[in-house]
Amino acid sequence: MLKENKKKFIIAGLIILFVVTVFLAGFIGSLISATYPNWSAKLSFLPGFLKPKVAVSTNTETTIRTVEESAVISAVKKSSPAVVSIVAQGASLNPQTGSNQQGIGTGFIVRSNGVILTNSHVVSDGTINYKVVTKDEKTYDVKKIDQDPSIDFAILKIDASSLPTVDLGDSDSILVGQKVIAIGNALGMLQNTVTVGVVSGVGRGVTASDSLSVSQETLENVIQTDAALNPGNSGGPLLDLSAKVIGINFATTSGAENIGFVIPINRIKSVLEQYLSVGRIIRPYLGIRSQMINQAAAALYGVPQGAYIQDVISGSPADKAGLQDGDIITKFGGTSLKDNISLVGILGKFKVGQTVALEVWREGQTIKLKATLAEVPH
Repeated sequence: MLKENKKKFIIAGLIILFVVTVFLAGFIGSLISATYPNWSAKLSFLPGFLKPKVAVSTNTETTIRTVEESAVISAVKKSSPAVVSIVAQGASLNPQTGSNQQGIGTGFIVRSNGVILTNSHVVSDGTINYKVVTKDEKTYDVKKIDQDPSIDFAILKIDASSLPTVDLGDSDSILVGQKVIAIGNALGMLQNTVTVGVVSGVGRGVTASDSLSVSQETLENVIQTDAALNPGNSGGPLLDLSAKVIGINFATTSGAENIGFVIPINRIKSVLEQYLSVGRIIRPYLGIRSQMINQAAAALYGVPQGAYIQDVISGSPADKAGLQDGDIITKFGGTSLKDNISLVGILGKFKVGQTVALEVWREGQTIKLKATLAEVPH
């Protein structure tokens, strides 16, 4: 008799626990549905059946979605009107026309008067007239292009007003495993394509390519994501679940799946502020053409790692500092040029007019020089 009562007591207790659990799940869902994702991280420990759901009602039925699904849908709805396609003059978004697709990419509007951010390799061909196509299929001529190739970044200006915009987030606060959203003109034909993934890694180094797959400079400290990025996605935004831009999509990896790279948005904020203040991007200029020597090449040729100078431009800061063809810059401003740290990447951290100390390898000797940086000639 005692055992039967104990068994009944246990069953009753389990029933009560189940009812309380269901009640708490519903209560938590209603509590955070309006404030996700701020609360979501605090509830990540909950098992699947306890994770809150959001009811979405229509005229005919009610759809149940997870908070994460609702957050993605909300972020896309909020941000996608500000995502644009960048098209070369004469190219078409219609895949049936077979017209020239060179230079097609993605951008996003950050000021309602027509200031658009994208990659420099998307608009690198100075012989092409570019146009911008908005989500509502309005077309604008690109009136002005400012570029900073050192971080594969460009600012476009179109004549417009009252355009939708996106908000810029904080890329320094992102975490590996964080859910992210990419929006872009996939394959140059599929406007505002949405893909979802996670932050796969931070602090990566990768070499970007332009629309013709010509290698550009290596970029350091970029974000890696498994959100699908395709040709045409370059220049589009990577968003967090609050619909804030945390990066600019710029590269994929051939021969691999779900490996894309993104420029952290914090790296371009100061450049954007400068542009908005003075009307152009001001970049420091050394005045050399160079090629980075990696560890393998250094061991093969018996030289140090660094930036091998192929050509010194006459009258440039490099020329005035005494740099010569064939020199290898091993240190720039106290930073060693090795292990994926390129000269272009370091140069972008200095200002016009600043004097920088250099260490140069020349015919087996280390020479110390100083160069005063000028503004990139226009």
